[in-house]
Amino acid sequence: MKNTVTESMFRDSFQCRPDNFSYEGLGALFNYFTEFEEDCGTELELDPIAFCCEYTEYEGIQEFKDVYGVRYNSISDIRDCTQVIMINDYSFIIQNF
Repeated sequence: MKNTVTESMFRDSFQCRPDNFSYEGLGALFNYFTEFEEDCGTELELDPIAFCCEYTEYEGIQEFKDVYGVRYNSISDIRDCTQVIMINDYSFIIQNF
Protein backbone atom coordinates (compact mmCIF):
# COMPACT_ATOMS: atom_id res chain seq x y z
CA MET A 1 0.00 0.00 0.00
CA LYS A 2 1.40 3.38 -1.01
CA ASN A 3 0.42 6.84 0.15
CA THR A 4 0.17 9.89 -2.05
CA VAL A 5 2.47 12.59 -0.72
CA THR A 6 1.43 16.20 -1.03
CA GLU A 7 3.93 19.05 -1.29
CA SER A 8 3.13 20.02 2.30
CA MET A 9 3.77 16.46 3.54
CA PHE A 10 7.02 16.39 1.55
CA ARG A 11 8.21 19.63 3.17
CA ASP A 12 7.20 18.41 6.64
CA SER A 13 9.24 15.22 6.21
CA PHE A 14 12.43 17.33 6.05
CA GLN A 15 11.94 18.83 9.53
CA CYS A 16 14.61 16.45 10.80
CA ARG A 17 17.11 18.20 8.44
CA PRO A 18 15.90 21.83 8.35
CA ASP A 19 19.17 23.33 7.09
CA ASN A 20 19.54 21.28 3.91
CA PHE A 21 16.96 22.99 1.69
CA SER A 22 15.08 26.27 1.67
CA TYR A 23 11.29 26.37 1.53
CA GLU A 24 11.51 27.21 -2.20
CA GLY A 25 14.14 24.52 -2.72
CA LEU A 26 11.88 21.85 -1.24
CA GLY A 27 9.11 22.97 -3.61
CA ALA A 28 11.46 22.65 -6.58
CA LEU A 29 12.67 19.25 -5.39
CA PHE A 30 9.10 18.03 -4.89
CA ASN A 31 8.17 19.14 -8.43
CA TYR A 32 11.29 17.47 -9.84
CA PHE A 33 10.52 14.14 -8.14
CA THR A 34 6.84 14.32 -9.12
CA GLU A 35 7.73 14.91 -12.78
CA PHE A 36 10.35 12.13 -12.62
CA GLU A 37 7.74 9.68 -11.32
CA GLU A 38 5.26 10.67 -14.04
CA ASP A 39 7.86 10.52 -16.84
CA CYS A 40 9.37 7.19 -15.76
CA GLY A 41 6.28 5.50 -14.33
CA THR A 42 8.26 4.73 -11.19
CA GLU A 43 7.26 5.56 -7.64
CA LEU A 44 9.99 6.94 -5.41
CA GLU A 45 10.25 6.23 -1.72
CA LEU A 46 10.09 9.36 0.45
CA ASP A 47 13.47 9.25 2.18
CA PRO A 48 14.52 12.74 3.33
CA ILE A 49 17.87 11.56 4.70
CA ALA A 50 18.81 9.95 1.38
CA PHE A 51 17.65 13.04 -0.54
CA CYS A 52 19.77 15.25 1.74
CA CYS A 53 22.79 13.07 1.02
CA GLU A 54 22.20 12.95 -2.73
CA TYR A 55 21.17 16.57 -3.43
CA THR A 56 22.56 19.95 -2.35
CA GLU A 57 21.11 23.43 -2.70
CA TYR A 58 23.32 26.38 -3.69
CA GLU A 59 22.45 30.07 -3.54
CA GLY A 60 24.48 30.81 -6.65
CA ILE A 61 27.35 29.86 -8.91
CA GLN A 62 29.98 31.27 -6.55
CA GLU A 63 28.84 29.10 -3.65
CA PHE A 64 28.93 26.08 -5.97
CA LYS A 65 32.42 27.02 -7.24
CA ASP A 66 33.67 27.26 -3.65
CA VAL A 67 32.84 23.55 -3.28
CA TYR A 68 33.47 22.10 -6.75
CA GLY A 69 36.12 24.42 -8.16
CA VAL A 70 36.47 27.26 -10.60
CA ARG A 71 36.06 25.31 -13.82
CA TYR A 72 32.27 25.78 -13.58
CA ASN A 73 31.33 29.23 -14.84
CA SER A 74 27.68 28.69 -15.66
CA ILE A 75 24.67 26.50 -15.02
CA SER A 76 25.33 24.95 -18.42
CA ASP A 77 28.80 23.86 -17.27
CA ILE A 78 27.26 22.24 -14.20
CA ARG A 79 24.54 20.54 -16.28
CA ASP A 80 27.30 18.88 -18.31
CA CYS A 81 28.24 16.98 -15.12
CA THR A 82 25.02 16.43 -13.20
CA GLN A 83 21.30 17.09 -12.82
CA VAL A 84 20.44 20.72 -12.01
CA ILE A 85 17.09 21.72 -10.54
CA MET A 86 16.53 25.46 -10.83
CA ILE A 87 14.80 27.20 -7.92
CA ASN A 88 14.88 30.76 -9.30
CA ASP A 89 17.22 32.82 -11.48
CA TYR A 90 20.25 32.21 -9.27
CA SER A 91 19.54 29.41 -6.72
CA PHE A 92 19.62 25.76 -7.71
CA ILE A 93 19.88 22.20 -6.44
CA ILE A 94 22.28 19.66 -7.87
CA GLN A 95 22.54 15.92 -7.68
CA ASN A 96 25.90 15.56 -5.95
CA PHE A 97 28.75 14.16 -8.02
